[in-house]
Amino acid sequence: MSEEHSTEPAAGPPGPPGAAGRLPSRPAEVREAVARAVSERCRATHTDCDSEALADALLVASELTTNAILHGGGVTDFRVDVSGPGVLLSVSDRSDELPVVVPHTDQRGRRTPGGHGWPIVCRLARDVRVSDLPAGGKCITAVVPLL
Repeated sequence: MSEEHSTEPAAGPPGPPGAAGRLPSRPAEVREAVARAVSERCRATHTDCDSEALADALLVASELTTNAILHGGGVTDFRVDVSGPGVLLSVSDRSDELPVVVPHTDQRGRRTPGGHGWPIVCRLARDVRVSDLPAGGKCITAVVPLL
């Protein structure tokens, strides 16, 4: 089961979040698309969905989307594919900058919230790849185990 979304405009009015033809661009929409894809896979294979594994996949999808919004100029593409023992998540954005772990500090040098998303992605995903896109920007692909 896979869902693909691109930046091509949908014909007619936009559908519900994550609907085919409409790019999920907010973390909640991406989480809905991932939950739907995993649920469909579990129904099709007559297997129980591991709630902790699904929670990990939802968190990774949310963090990738949030990072694309905050640091990458917005989500330009999103794909989710549930095959084999994992969920393959791909989020593209407009930035050529590679993700980095940068602690956030205020003017007094005290640590402030933020800077946790990329380490979370790297810790929960089995495989993480960053690819340059031909027209500029990047695509981050992460495989999150479902078992």
